[in-house]
Amino acid sequence: MKKHTGSFDFLLNTIPVGHDMNPYISLLKRDASMVIVGAVEPLDSLHAGGLIMGRKSIAGSLIGGIKETQEMLDFCGEHDVVCDIEMINIQDINNAYDRLQKSDVKYRFVIDMKSLKDS
Repeated sequence: MKKHTGSFDFLLNTIPVGHDMNPYISLLKRDASMVIVGAVEPLDSLHAGGLIMGRKSIAGSLIGGIKETQEMLDFCGEHDVVCDIEMINIQDINNAYDRLQKSDVKYRFVIDMKSLKDS
């Protein structure tokens, strides 16, 4: 984290639970922004000095429409922005749920829609 202090123009924060945002604010450049799209829980205390001194901003969005979602996917495709997932077949959905209950999940599960034809 120290290596990347002050190096980002934009951060898309998808953390789905309340968390300390201060380490992420420090990653932003002057006049940069972080957009929160994950947490719907209260966030831990935020030190406003990190925002004020760097003219940084925080915004939020619940969800974009189809057009915005497609623009985001196109951008990711053009810039090789990817995520780590575990692809599962629909037939394995109960096993995936059991693994969630046991905290045996490293990446997000994504259902392979081709597997619906086999169900």
